[in-house]
Amino acid sequence: MEETKSKLAHGFDVEAIRRAAANLDDGAVTEGYQADREAVVAMLNDALATELLCVLRYKRHYYTVSGPDTAAIKAEFLEHAQQEQDHADRIAERIVQLNGSPNFNPATLAARSHAEYDESEDKQSMIRADLIAERVAIESYRQMIQAIGDKDPTTKNMLIEIMAMEEEHADDLRDFLA
Repeated sequence: MEETKSKLAHGFDVEAIRRAAANLDDGAVTEGYQADREAVVAMLNDALATELLCVLRYKRHYYTVSGPDTAAIKAEFLEHAQQEQDHADRIAERIVQLNGSPNFNPATLAARSHAEYDESEDKQSMIRADLIAERVAIESYRQMIQAIGDKDPTTKNMLIEIMAMEEEHADDLRDFLA
């Protein structure tokens, strides 16, 4: 009797929580999840495609930038490629947590990405293309965060963190513009 009073005294129905948690098939998705899981997974798969394309673009720029005074931008391209890969990994992990399947299909990658691939040959064009892509990513994440609202705090927080890093990337690249 005392145990039941304690459980209800804190405003939680512990027994109901425990019953809801017993459905192990849904992994991290509990009955209290309020977002449209399929819509969130679809958004995240588009974000995944964008991040993967950005990794490829930054890697290309890293390997092909040449000329005097390119060491600093070359290092920046590599650092951004590694950070974009980390974003992709985090997004793929979240998709799996939501019982979705991360889409790594290279045949549809460019079509699903919000950003574009770039084959610029000169340093300034590469920087501009990357800055545009970062701005696209920032706006995409802003819209995803707004669409999710408070219905999926874990995904929302992850997207906020990634967007903050994209903003840092944009600032870094802007500093390299002549």
